[in-house]
Amino acid sequence: MTYDLLRHAADSWGLLFLTLVFVFAVWRAFRPSARAHHRDASLIPFRDESPNDD
Repeated sequence: MTYDLLRHAADSWGLLFLTLVFVFAVWRAFRPSARAHHRDASLIPFRDESPNDD
């Protein structure tokens, strides 16, 4: 009986929890105030480059 109870909880509450985590992650990534952070993160590969003097 314990297995069935845990399985039911994982099927219903686990799905709800993971859905909320997904919605939170999408909201956090696409909020307007995160634009500057994403722009800064996109430039990380170019920070240590120096221009070539060829």
